[in-house]
This record gives sequence, structure tokens and C-alpha cells, in this order.
Amino acid sequence: MLEQVAIFAENQKGAMHRITNILAENDINILGSVTNDSAEYGIIRMLVSDPQKTTQVLTDAGYICKLTDVLGVECEDRVGALNSLLEALDESNISVDYLYLSFDREKASPIMVLHVEDPTEVEDCLSAKGFTVL
Repeated sequence: MLEQVAIFAENQKGAMHRITNILAENDINILGSVTNDSAEYGIIRMLVSDPQKTTQVLTDAGYICKLTDVLGVECEDRVGALNSLLEALDESNISVDYLYLSFDREKASPIMVLHVEDPTEVEDCLSAKGFTVL
């Protein structure tokens, strides 16, 4: 299981740059990210090299942050890999709240990041179906 940082930020010019600047100043690497926005606020979800430190430095800078458990599932870099993963989840009647792509730099392979209701149950299910869950 992986720990994701959710950052709540005003939807205004330069907001993402301010966040990435804080992370860079604190030697924190972004491993994957997705951003959802509304008219006034956005939620930036990130996998980072140090989730605890990220939460601390961004909270100190005035951001609201939340740590969330997510699953990282290794995927082959081939046509249909994501479809196969989603098919396995569908067969087990598992809903995915959201997903985004990250990358395993050591293995040079994609990692799908999944947020689900019960990560432990889904981890067991996917492992039983032959998927490698981080």
C-alpha cells in the first residue's frame, strides 16, 4: 500500500508552482500526480518521496493536506494493460474512485495508482489474480 498526499489549494494562477517550489526546496520528489479543480479550489493528489515531510512542509506553508492509502499496481507497458486490470476489478465487483499513472523508475514500468473503498481487500483480490501490488 502507498501513502498519497491530497493538497487543497485555491484555483488561481501560480498555485501549483508555489506547491512544487516548496517541495523542491525540501528535496521532495513527485512520483505521480493528478489534479482536479472546481471554480474556487483544486485537489492535487500526489505520490511523493516522503509523504510525512510533504504534509508537514505544506501545512506549515498554510495548505490543508490529507494522507490517504492508495494502491499501486504494476502494469505492463502494452496495449490493453489497464483494461485487464479494470476487468479484474469489475469481475470482483470492485469500484475505483479514481486512478492515475505513476512510473517505477527502477523497473522502467508503469504503475496505476488506485483509490478504492477498502485497499486491503482489493490488494488481496488483485494479488490472488496475479497482479503485483505495491
